[in-house]
Amino acid sequence: MPHSIQNFSILCIPCTKPGCNHWFKNKSGYTQHTNAVHPLLSAAPLHAESSQSTSTPSPIFNGDVDPIQSDGADEEDHSEIPRSFNRYISFRFSILYLIHSIFKGRPCDPEGNFLSPGALPLPLSEKSRDDWTPYRDRLEFELADYIFTKNQTTAAQIDHLLDLWAASLIWAGADSSQVLFTDHCDVYRTIDNTPLGDIKWRLFSVKYTGGIPDEGPTPWMTESYDVWFRDPHQVVRNMLANPDYAVEVNLTLPRRQWHDFMSGNWAWNQADQIAEDPDTHGSTFVPVILGSDKTTVSVATGQNDYYPLYASIGNVRNNVRCANHGALAVVGFLAMPKTTKQHAKTAIFHRFHRQLFHSSLSFILQNLKPGMTKPEVVHFGDGHYRHVIYGLGPYITDYEEQVLLACIVRSWCAKSVLAASSLYQIKFHYRCTSNSKALDDDNLLRSRVHTDTLIEECDHGMLWDEYGIIAQLVPFTNDYPRADIHELIVPDLIHQIIKGAFKDHLVAWVSVPAFSGLRRFPQGCNFKQWTGDDSKALMKVYLLALESYVTMDIIHAFRTLLEFCYLVRHNIITETSLKEIDDAVACFHRYHEIFKDADVILTFSLPQQHLIKHYNTLIRLFGAPNGLCLSIMKSKHIKAVKEPWRRSSHYKALGQMLVTNQRLDKLTALHQDFYACGMFDGTCLTSVLAALNTQAPREHDDTGQHEPPVLSPPREDENKDFDIIDDPTSVLAHVELAKTPQGTKCARSIPELSTELNVPNLADLVRWFLFEQSNPEDPHDPTEVPLLDDLSGIGGMQREHTRACPLWRNECMCNDCVFVITNSNTHGMQGMDVACHGRRIPCAVVRWFNQVGNVPDPDTGMWLRSYSRVTDPKGFGLSSYAVPLS
Repeated sequence: MPHSIQNFSILCIPCTKPGCNHWFKNKSGYTQHTNAVHPLLSAAPLHAESSQSTSTPSPIFNGDVDPIQSDGADEEDHSEIPRSFNRYISFRFSILYLIHSIFKGRPCDPEGNFLSPGALPLPLSEKSRDDWTPYRDRLEFELADYIFTKNQTTAAQIDHLLDLWAASLIWAGADSSQVLFTDHCDVYRTIDNTPLGDIKWRLFSVKYTGGIPDEGPTPWMTESYDVWFRDPHQVVRNMLANPDYAVEVNLTLPRRQWHDFMSGNWAWNQADQIAEDPDTHGSTFVPVILGSDKTTVSVATGQNDYYPLYASIGNVRNNVRCANHGALAVVGFLAMPKTTKQHAKTAIFHRFHRQLFHSSLSFILQNLKPGMTKPEVVHFGDGHYRHVIYGLGPYITDYEEQVLLACIVRSWCAKSVLAASSLYQIKFHYRCTSNSKALDDDNLLRSRVHTDTLIEECDHGMLWDEYGIIAQLVPFTNDYPRADIHELIVPDLIHQIIKGAFKDHLVAWVSVPAFSGLRRFPQGCNFKQWTGDDSKALMKVYLLALESYVTMDIIHAFRTLLEFCYLVRHNIITETSLKEIDDAVACFHRYHEIFKDADVILTFSLPQQHLIKHYNTLIRLFGAPNGLCLSIMKSKHIKAVKEPWRRSSHYKALGQMLVTNQRLDKLTALHQDFYACGMFDGTCLTSVLAALNTQAPREHDDTGQHEPPVLSPPREDENKDFDIIDDPTSVLAHVELAKTPQGTKCARSIPELSTELNVPNLADLVRWFLFEQSNPEDPHDPTEVPLLDDLSGIGGMQREHTRACPLWRNECMCNDCVFVITNSNTHGMQGMDVACHGRRIPCAVVRWFNQVGNVPDPDTGMWLRSYSRVTDPKGFGLSSYAVPLS
């Protein structure tokens, strides 16, 4: 039914709250004002400060948390209204280079005075090399770090270990008091005394204060909901001061290709706005990236699901953020209101649940707000101080929470996109308002200004039906400068593309066998619990498995979607890559019509597939999507949520989990400080032996040096890091012998191995290989002493774990394929050879595959290979080579 036309020219609805004189044109404006200025949520009485208990530790509260308040989201900030378009374009292009010069992160002193170019930074720490406070020495620190961080030893096991240590000292005739710790309480007490990394957890509680139904309040209306958090402002400052990745921080705004977050247009647009204030010149812009994702720690009874909130900074490079190397931290645990099934689907409960989410975020982030308009001086990991300006960056989450963040109706689009005109791409950001029934149509684009105007002019029914807007909700970004929630929502590769569009859509739409026997899927791919790794593994093999079962249009649909997936997962994206992405999207939209023609699906109005349209724009805004993927948050779940939960008593576990996280942060911060001071030279054993050698008196000063101590060989896991070798003919691979002997049935000599591998000239291959390795500068003619060229260079490949085993897991033979760069001047597969091989240290016997044609297969887009015959220096035909490994 069409909505009636209303007269919005007069203010006819007053605010009924005491002391408020606002008037509104319609009910939507009144509702928005009420939720922003007079919220239905109020803070419950604060908990008193708690002391830690030996049985059930609880976090330390500051007790300085104020009730949730709004700073007037309904008041229009005229300073953010964009200038006229023509004037902006002139401004943008006339000082484009100047903006780069302004935001270059100039060093300053602790008082904020800029230093002259080339000034050296202050020392990261002034402590002496033997100051291990609060520990007595390195041995005590490393023991505590091993017990609590690496081994995650329980309290009872710590006590048992320390008892054994004391017993060994007594047996050796030493004083048992020399044991480093007396019990687990002593270990925990020492960790808690660490001054670094001490960001205390705080708590505020929220209750519903809205209208009560005539029949009485429902259970959820009378309950109090706890939200735990720690100051994200201090968390961000600690990230900036982290010396571990000081060289991996972008202080300026690079813009040649799209790779790290700061290379995107969004950071530049923010810099344009910030640069209008002269006081910000010379500062570093620090975007605060947020993310949240619910997780379940156990399927047992009780509350075993948690809602962590994570924070990172956009200045660190994507590889640092993906590795969770201190650049991603948990800053809160959000409340998850629950009620009976009878009341769970009511509109008032849904509104309360959603507004609780936004109000909690607004309150948690409030300490960052002053630094978003006025620069503050922050210590960086390279030792320098710099002025910084904060800003709310992208929010990483899946589609369900994107709906919650954007305050829209489910099945509507909440993604960011720029206007079609390239000129508008510079400044004006809008969001897609695609209807849930026509997501693939071109529609209007969302923005905060657009949404506020609609709320002011339209009633609730029209907003819900025509625009997918929930008028009663106020996004948390409305409380912060330069923040538009529709702009800050970023794509989620793992859930929306890999598990969504590929696995949940295309794979589910195709009726084919389960393909049992595929590697990683020995029982087929029809199982319930899928992980992201399972979906990625299926992407590698599913296309070739389908080829003989479905039509070419379906093959092409899979191929183009896979091409899109692999292109957007590149670490560096260029203009050429963006054109390839657009081509893949256009081809996918053309070929996937086969599913509608075959009546497999009635419509393509699916959010997961619709957002594919926006990737070009979002890459330009935020850089390579690899650095903003939800899988980064999910990997952090293990260290921040699941492992601390397993270490708890499972009774009121959250308090214990927070204490565990706090202790882990302290150990990490102290480890970084010791490392920056150069206190981790050698191993703990070598440092103790060196200290004893310097203290021991010399009986004969005129004699030779003391014999060096005989040290035990390093453990297996101490040599897991490899240096990157730029030599294009070197092999950088992880090689180790099988841990399980292959038995007496396998070859144990060169002739037997030659027969087993069906390589008749294996003895010659080994002889040539050994001669080359032993005589690298031998002048003999290769025709007289046949040598093999080193074809094993793998250039850009950094680490490769390959398997060559005649009986893998007691089931079948497993010989992995390797890609070998044989022509570094040729791009892609044309400059590579493929081999299937088995390995013996330090060489590998490989069987070469020959390339079929000079282009990929036109249907699958994959390169075809077949067994090849290679010619040795004497002209004999060979299908195998022995190649060196380093």
